[in-house]
Amino acid sequence: MRMRIAIVAAAFVAAAASVHAQDHFVGTWGTALVMRPVAAAAGGAAQTAAPPLNFNNQTLRQIVRISIGGSRVRAVFSNAFGTAPLAIGGAAIAIRDKGATVVASSSRKLTFSGKPTTIIPPGAVLLSDPAALAVPDLADLAVDLYLTGDTAESMSPVSHHTGNGALQTSYVSTSGDHTGATELPVATTTLNYYFLSRVDVAVPEQVGTIIAFGDSITDGSRSTPDTNNRWPNHLAKKLLASGLRMAVVNEGIGGNRLLSDGNSQSALARFDRDVLAQAGASHVIILEGINDLGNRASRATVDDLIAGHRQLIARAHARGLKAYGVTITPFEGTTIAPEYWSREGEMARQAFNRWLRTSHEYDAVIDFESVLRDGAEPTKVAPKFSAPDHLHPNDAGYEALGNAVDVSLFRRSATGAGGSR
Repeated sequence: MRMRIAIVAAAFVAAAASVHAQDHFVGTWGTALVMRPVAAAAGGAAQTAAPPLNFNNQTLRQIVRISIGGSRVRAVFSNAFGTAPLAIGGAAIAIRDKGATVVASSSRKLTFSGKPTTIIPPGAVLLSDPAALAVPDLADLAVDLYLTGDTAESMSPVSHHTGNGALQTSYVSTSGDHTGATELPVATTTLNYYFLSRVDVAVPEQVGTIIAFGDSITDGSRSTPDTNNRWPNHLAKKLLASGLRMAVVNEGIGGNRLLSDGNSQSALARFDRDVLAQAGASHVIILEGINDLGNRASRATVDDLIAGHRQLIARAHARGLKAYGVTITPFEGTTIAPEYWSREGEMARQAFNRWLRTSHEYDAVIDFESVLRDGAEPTKVAPKFSAPDHLHPNDAGYEALGNAVDVSLFRRSATGAGGSR
């Protein structure tokens, strides 16, 4: 009898392991990391600037607003720009309660190939093992990461997402491993993300992920911190309200250019890492080009922009993704930089938008220009939607952009289920 019970139990465990092995994971939150150079950690030329945040035997509790929930969850950590191994002394994930506090019953320690500690090689990413934690739609999760070393002493660049786009308060502990603690002993806070690139959830097979790929307007720059007012956040809410279970991952970077590197790798250079490698990616929404037009040293022509976008379309289609292009929004009168706007750049912007609307090379066009432009002065952002720099939207503008996206673009069947490729 005892042997029979053991056999049945073993069969149940094997069946459960098989089900979990077949889990369909999709990205439900993400951020595009950039390199913080070693020189910045040493002070560099900007001696009057605040020193960059470093970590030494501390735990990071990073807060993320997911798009859709799921039955199991995993985190993806990245040392993409590092030149030395990154030691991880522990990690955990939980549902955030408020501030740096998590719902106690929700905390789950994360493992890596079954081990509680790991090392991320230079240039690599590492997926945690899935954790049994049911998370609801639009939840705030807390992802803990214990860093055993001293990043100030390391000569390895830090992979991070800067505060101008992160716009979410996360927490840094006092010394020690506090992963999974209900209340984190907080030493300081940050608006940056560090070494965390994505959170995935297990969902039904038909669910896919929409990647919002672009510059600061996708990143949400100038929106109010800690309010999740980026246009991809509003799109995620609209999809759920429409009965469409599709995840949305924000891969925008402030200052990103389509064709050349600046404070980040160009869109062409980062497309594989930030779009094609994302779990469950089925659609990509591409808003790129405004910073190429505002680059005084080498302003892009309309032919340059079209050629770059054709590359992204071809690469998305080769991997089976639907690619949706977004019109470049107005920016005359911007104060973001001297001579950022020019008549030459404006002519190229309008010509590019005409190509986008008429060429039918993208699978669909999302017209953000028509949402933001001023009816009286269409080369400018309407005052009701404009941040003070007259380039980025304000909170109302971001909400209008997210709500302007036609969710039927992501509908796979008459039942309203979201689709994967």
